[in-house]
Amino acid sequence: MDHHHQHHHHHQHYDGDENDYMQQEDDWDRDMLLDPAWEKQQRKTFTAWCNSHLRKAGTQIENIEEDFRDGLKLMLLLEVISGERLAKPERGKMRVHKISNVNKALNFITSKGVKLVSIGAEEIVDGNAKMTLGMIWTIILRFAIQDISVEETSAKEGLLLWCQRKTAPYKNVNIQNFHISWKDGLGFCALIHRHRPELIDYGKLRKDDPMTNLNTAFDVAEKYLDIPKMLDAEDIVSTLRSDEKAIMTYVSCYYHAFSGKQKAETAANRICKVLAVNQENEQLMEDYEKLASDLLEWIRRTIPWLENRVPESTMQAMQQKLEDFRDYRRQHKPPKVQEKCQLEINFNTLQTKLRLSNRPAFMPSEGKMVSDISNAWGALEGAEKGYEEWLLNEIRRLERLDHLAEKFRQKAAIHEAWTEGKEAMLTQKDYETVTLSEIKALLKKHEAFESDLAAHQDRVEQIAAIAQELNELEYYDSPSVNARCQKICDQWDALGALTQKRSEALQRTEKLLETIDQLYLEFAKRAAPFNNWMEGAMEDLQDTFIVHTIEEIQGLSTAHEQFKATLPEADKERQAILGIHNEIAKIVQTYHVNMAGTNPYTTINPTEINAKWDKVRQLVPQRDQALIEEHARQQNNERLRRQFANQANVIGPWIQTKMEEIGRISIELHGTLEDQLTNLRQYEKSIVNYKPKIDQLEGDHQQIQEALIFDNKHTNYTMEHIRVGWEQLLTTIARTINEIENQILTRDAKGISQEQLSEFRASFNHFDRKRTGLMDGEDFRTCLISMGYNMGEAEFARIMSIVDPNRLGVVTFQAFIDFMSRETADTDTADQVMASFKVLAGDKNYILADELRRELPPDQADYCISRMAPYTGPDAVPGALDYMSFSTALYGESDL
Repeated sequence: MDHHHQHHHHHQHYDGDENDYMQQEDDWDRDMLLDPAWEKQQRKTFTAWCNSHLRKAGTQIENIEEDFRDGLKLMLLLEVISGERLAKPERGKMRVHKISNVNKALNFITSKGVKLVSIGAEEIVDGNAKMTLGMIWTIILRFAIQDISVEETSAKEGLLLWCQRKTAPYKNVNIQNFHISWKDGLGFCALIHRHRPELIDYGKLRKDDPMTNLNTAFDVAEKYLDIPKMLDAEDIVSTLRSDEKAIMTYVSCYYHAFSGKQKAETAANRICKVLAVNQENEQLMEDYEKLASDLLEWIRRTIPWLENRVPESTMQAMQQKLEDFRDYRRQHKPPKVQEKCQLEINFNTLQTKLRLSNRPAFMPSEGKMVSDISNAWGALEGAEKGYEEWLLNEIRRLERLDHLAEKFRQKAAIHEAWTEGKEAMLTQKDYETVTLSEIKALLKKHEAFESDLAAHQDRVEQIAAIAQELNELEYYDSPSVNARCQKICDQWDALGALTQKRSEALQRTEKLLETIDQLYLEFAKRAAPFNNWMEGAMEDLQDTFIVHTIEEIQGLSTAHEQFKATLPEADKERQAILGIHNEIAKIVQTYHVNMAGTNPYTTINPTEINAKWDKVRQLVPQRDQALIEEHARQQNNERLRRQFANQANVIGPWIQTKMEEIGRISIELHGTLEDQLTNLRQYEKSIVNYKPKIDQLEGDHQQIQEALIFDNKHTNYTMEHIRVGWEQLLTTIARTINEIENQILTRDAKGISQEQLSEFRASFNHFDRKRTGLMDGEDFRTCLISMGYNMGEAEFARIMSIVDPNRLGVVTFQAFIDFMSRETADTDTADQVMASFKVLAGDKNYILADELRRELPPDQADYCISRMAPYTGPDAVPGALDYMSFSTALYGESDL
């Protein structure tokens, strides 16, 4: 190695100025001098690179400067790399043979446009390592790097750009050169991962572990990409800046491995694409031919079917044809329409594709041109158009025939059903035994039948017309139709004749029965009111009557007389009615009419009329008698009424006058109370003396009731009025006398003077505003206030409870006097009585029974003894009685 270095300055550069791929920045000599590590790296890398090619020729080199010396492996290397044959090598072992072979190799390199400056065959043969490495680098540069082209750049810059483009997605890789950018090994891993992601788990790699990264890349490349290990991981890690040529050489192998694969794919794809176009076009042509053949075949088969116009004899067969045609239009033809369309589309698509891929236009085989198909299709549609029209016309014709025959059968059947039994009906003699109403019904029924018959005339004509049309249209069953039609027409004429005959017989009978009917009707019209009149008369003559007055009975008598005056006229009517009946009997005998039943308008008969007439005649005198008796009764009743009224009209007012007078006496003060009492007792006497008049009136009243007289217009007084008035009068006089007596008692007991009493009365009358002889609560309150009382509600209620103990809401004069006298007179009455007993007892606090018997009348003495309690004071003796508590008890006062 030192030997080479000594000669360093003699050698020139190998000159690459004219070839862009040779523009090296680094000076070869200086590089080699600077860093022996680089030479080591180059030696290893270049050796591995050469071997990666030589193995294709089945050989290897061990030592780069030794093994190329005879030029044989050098020539082989170039043949493998270039794919070309070199001149035959010389097989001799002499130095001259070796030089010759090396020169052949160098000439080949030069022929590839490389200028080899200062690299001579001798140095190579001599095993000059630096020269040998330089020559190999030249080969690598020319055959592995020069042809790299990425975007607009090429060779070294192209390779660098390729690395940058491929590693761009990897954030932790930044390739700027072919030395320190590769130190961490991630660049190599990224290139492999980018192209074969399944080979490396890139995510697990770490920037701070270059050994692992480098070894991973080198191992994977060797094992899976067939790229030998050309670099040493340790060298790269330990060297500050790796050898650029070594790295470039190794990286170029990656480029060729990956882009070579791409080129192969691209080439294969291009071939496939071309083939695919051809195959597809051929397929389309085949499809077109097949589709066209099928479609034309189908049209060829279908047209004869559509052109067949032989009619079927039955409707059903024709309808089946229509059904088939409908299937053809709806199911068979639409897919063919689509096929035709598809065919045209396919044809156009094919021609377009051929034009676009520079192939000649497609010519279908004879008779399968698009125009041929269109023409065939036109013919099909022409046949189809006429076919449906023909089918429908045929069906219409058959339908018309079927319809006519069916119509004939239907109408004939209806007509035959209708005529059933008509002859029998027209020949019957039912009119010989009917009433007029029945003959009229028969006539109506017959008229209805005649119009029915006329209505059927139309149908008979229709039946004949249909039969005629069926004959003209040559209906297959015409003979039977004609026979049936003839029978119907013959029968029709027979019915007409019978109808006329019956019509005349019915009208004749009607005329006769109408005459009788007229007479029946007249009889009924006159007999009914006459019968009603007789029944009404009988009812009225037997009518019971209730009358209450003479006027009413006189009215009844007048009406009865008027009725009797109408009887002669009625008898005349009766005879006329019987005359009509006799006339009917004559007609029946003369014409021998069968009299079915009796007079339809009435149930009345002559016998009945005569019986009722006799009854009326017999009832008239009975009625006369009844009216006379009632008249007498009414006169008697009227007499009783007047008798009662005359008395009642006197007694009633008398009672009222007496009531008013008593009222006045008790209210007005004339003279002393004793004078009033005398006055009232005289009244009482005169009233009692009046009693017989009342009794007499009672007697008359009883007679009136027994005669059932309920009203009396001569008086307003009823017995009940009088009784009530009388009873009131008696009670009022008794009560008034009692009141005056009580006033006298009060006056005497309280020592009230006559003047005071008159004053009380005047006061009372003044405040008795309603003049009822009573004061109500409000009157009494007003009265008290006027006398200077000043009291609240409670006080007034207390006073009211004294003057009105029964809570009637009124104050009587008696109560008023009691109250007033209690308010004015001496109130110490119990004390006075006690004082009086004390006098009788000789001033003792008790009294003895003997003392009482001695001083008082026996009744009063016993009363006192039986009610006095035994005296229990300290000075008591046996038999002593307590007069003090007795005196207190007399007044019911508990305040002593």
